[in-house]
Amino acid sequence: MLTMPRHKKYGHCVCCNRETLLTFHHLIPRKMHRRPYFQKNYTKEELNRGICICRLCHNGIHDRHDEMTLAKEFPTFEQLIADGELQRHFAWVAKQKIKPAVPSKGAR
Repeated sequence: MLTMPRHKKYGHCVCCNRETLLTFHHLIPRKMHRRPYFQKNYTKEELNRGICICRLCHNGIHDRHDEMTLAKEFPTFEQLIADGELQRHFAWVAKQKIKPAVPSKGAR
């Protein structure tokens, strides 16, 4: 299982392999955690598993599949990256230039 700590903010996206800022993606969306089916069939550890991915890959995942589909059909990283539609999206993202981070107002 390819899970990463939530605090990792910069590194290689496991979907597109670009080095950039990362976000945490729950493999089973948090919205599903309170549903009896998921509470009965998954441990808290399994519900909280996730991967650190870039924003473009994260948006692509949620644009292409609703939360219930993600939870039932793609609860593991291996199942997620095996999806043909997502593979095409990740390949497209891999070709995109990384925009430089904009410094916050107080940083110098």
